[in-house]
Amino acid sequence: MPLFSRRDFLKYSASLLAVASVSTLLTGCSEQISPSKLSPVLFSHGIASGDATQQAVILWTRALPDSQSSSETLSEVTVAWQLARDPAFNELVRSGYVTTSAERDFTIKVDVQELTPGQQYYYRFIGADSRSMLGQTRTLAATGLAPLKLAVFSCSNYPAGYFNVYREAARQRDLDAVVHLGDYIYEYAADGYATEQAVQISRTLAADNASEIISLSDYRKRYALYRSDKALQQLHAAVPWYLVWDDHEITNDTWHSGAENHQSETEGDFFARRSAAVRAYYEWLPIRPPMGEDSIQIYRSFDFGELLSLHLLDTRLIARDQQLAYKNYLDGNSGAFAAEQFQADISGDRQLLGKVQLAWLTEQLSQSKAKWQLLGQQVLMAKMHIPAELLGERDYSTLPAKLQALAEAKQRVLAAQQQGIAADATDLARVTQLMPYNLDAWDGYPREREQLFATAKALNKPLLVIAGDTHNAWHSVLTDQQGLQVGVEFATPSVSSPGMEKYLNIQPEQATALAGAFSLLINDLQWCNLHQRGYMQLSISAEKVQCDWQFIDTILNEEYQLVGQHHAQYLA
Repeated sequence: MPLFSRRDFLKYSASLLAVASVSTLLTGCSEQISPSKLSPVLFSHGIASGDATQQAVILWTRALPDSQSSSETLSEVTVAWQLARDPAFNELVRSGYVTTSAERDFTIKVDVQELTPGQQYYYRFIGADSRSMLGQTRTLAATGLAPLKLAVFSCSNYPAGYFNVYREAARQRDLDAVVHLGDYIYEYAADGYATEQAVQISRTLAADNASEIISLSDYRKRYALYRSDKALQQLHAAVPWYLVWDDHEITNDTWHSGAENHQSETEGDFFARRSAAVRAYYEWLPIRPPMGEDSIQIYRSFDFGELLSLHLLDTRLIARDQQLAYKNYLDGNSGAFAAEQFQADISGDRQLLGKVQLAWLTEQLSQSKAKWQLLGQQVLMAKMHIPAELLGERDYSTLPAKLQALAEAKQRVLAAQQQGIAADATDLARVTQLMPYNLDAWDGYPREREQLFATAKALNKPLLVIAGDTHNAWHSVLTDQQGLQVGVEFATPSVSSPGMEKYLNIQPEQATALAGAFSLLINDLQWCNLHQRGYMQLSISAEKVQCDWQFIDTILNEEYQLVGQHHAQYLA
């Protein structure tokens, strides 16, 4: 157990920040640190730890030269770092000096090795006349089935609202780690997606970063803005993070050779943009790239004792084939849908993970001796098939009424089946002619999904899948083409990006009713929430996994309340 409760730790860290500007070193540290080696810096973007293993952890900060404390402009700075078993740093375990420069945007990552498994640690960085906030982290247990609690996040859009759900998670006393499934930043301009209230709530982009981000400098400045958020800093300091990107860390609807939101004629070479985005990502986040920071290979695994194997996957950059689009199958004159061509295309050998990554995952699943196999990835894996008549609808204002009417038709069909009588033919046709609604998700790559499901079944490894991307909360069972269950999927709502309530322009009461309609119409869907921001907590034991969706009432200011929860269990 931690020496401090989460609230005590946050108070202690805040008290250190309050005296950071008046004390060069903590009492008792002068024997470990030579002040003459340190540069005047500001730790204005917080600290973080991540990718903890049984014997190692990444420590991160940004040490920005303090222009007010130096008569020269520094292009290189040196700071000290310390890792201890106690928050007073009386039991110092590791320490050292690290130098960074403008070449890395003054970011720092220290990969601390040869640590004790299952150990709580505290860490900090020290400059010539400043110190960072205090962080705490933990290495993974080597053995055992000790219960685990993870917080899961996705889709944090700075102009859209405050990161209140990060602050809420930081207040949890028994949280072990964070898993972030992508869209940590957004690439849009100041007048782009979800920025309508940015001025009103004082969440605007800086003047020198107000355009859509394309260059390395652009991406770095956007990360600097996001990492200035105090709630985000608080959660980064509280627990180790495990992160993987989605599309907006690069640009919307990315695939292996392009993106929906990249126009080469005005924005240059896509691969140059991708390279800049990936470099900034590796600089600014506390991860250990498995093939180094020049590689886009980000998939990797972590074993939490014998309880859980976490496999973080890439479904965006490495192998994803370009997304199909329904509009490309509509006849421009008649509006007829080319169903045969669509079926031939979607049934082809379309890749999302790609053969190399799928082979790697198969090997990881085969070798893992953990009780649970957790796939941390971006897009919904469950079959989200909706009545086909909804797909051609371009007027979103009519969708709520149509969904409700279809739900009523489905209820009549189910009632007839229970009574052993023939259902109305029109009702039956409307609710059984189904199509995937989101071709950017696994529904657009069904053959590879079946390959993954077949692998899991052959290995007798039921899948526990978590997803983000949609901004809404979902709980689904995962079924193969024979209808056999191979696992379960829990999808987290967004931190701040708007959900379906915005696109359909509906009030909370309507959203709740529509969520019920979705759950009735989509066969594998057990429950959903279409209108609230929040995050997921996974409480994992040897006997069960419990998912608790936590929702807040507002992101438009920093005063918020928890307004609801939903619970689901997956039993061993």
